[in-house]
Amino acid sequence: MEGNTSITPSNTDLAMERTALAHERTLMAWIRTAVSLISFGFTIYKFFEDWNKNPNVNKTLLTPRVVGMIMISFGLVALLFAQIQHRGSMKKLKKFYPGLKTSVSGVLSILILFFGLMLFLGALFRQ
Repeated sequence: MEGNTSITPSNTDLAMERTALAHERTLMAWIRTAVSLISFGFTIYKFFEDWNKNPNVNKTLLTPRVVGMIMISFGLVALLFAQIQHRGSMKKLKKFYPGLKTSVSGVLSILILFFGLMLFLGALFRQ
């Protein structure tokens, strides 16, 4: 095996990699939860959009629009908190293991945050 010059990673390297991947999986789970909340909130908002146009419907405090907006905001807040927690965890790991790569799920969560915020603002300013 003269041509094999690969270096075997240490147990510490592998443990750090597993920990980083565990943080990635956790953030991806939060992304799935947040996207579900955002999409469900937007669906409620759009599905019952005509409800407020019907004069026979009693006007209540929790209209489908308000419930949809609340669901969208819960999804955005959950994703924001998850991103903050993930960033802190990855920063702590990079102190001990500077070879860690940039989190792909972190970039994805930021993109979804911006997209969700645009949906929220669109629903908020559309009367």
